[in-house]
Amino acid sequence: MIKFIYPDGTHCYRALHTVHAIFRNDAGQLIARAEKAYQSGMYEFEIKAFETLAPGTIYD
Repeated sequence: MIKFIYPDGTHCYRALHTVHAIFRNDAGQLIARAEKAYQSGMYEFEIKAFETLAPGTIYD
């Protein structure tokens, strides 16, 4: 799982196989590219940070 932290401090989780790229755009923003629901295409969104979550590890 990948935990994305948005610029406003909120977060979401995405399955690793749905995340296609994390990169910086020309303006220097950190951008994630992920698959839309039902494999209907891709979308990009700005993030502040991300964390790769390990199976079997409890994060609190």
